[in-house]
Amino acid sequence: MGQKMTAKQRAAQVEAARKREEAERKRRERAARTKKIFTVVVCIILVLALGIPTVAIMAMGGAS
Repeated sequence: MGQKMTAKQRAAQVEAARKREEAERKRRERAARTKKIFTVVVCIILVLALGIPTVAIMAMGGAS
């Protein structure tokens, strides 16, 4: 790194850094959205797993 960079090289380096930051921001947004979707799906599965047997037991006369 002993050499001085030209203005063109400096501009290219700044642009590359900006693109990396933008890509990282988009990756984080996608990860957050995926995590939210996963959480919702797990909650729905739990509600169904707990609710369906309860309704079935009540329908078969367990709660008479």
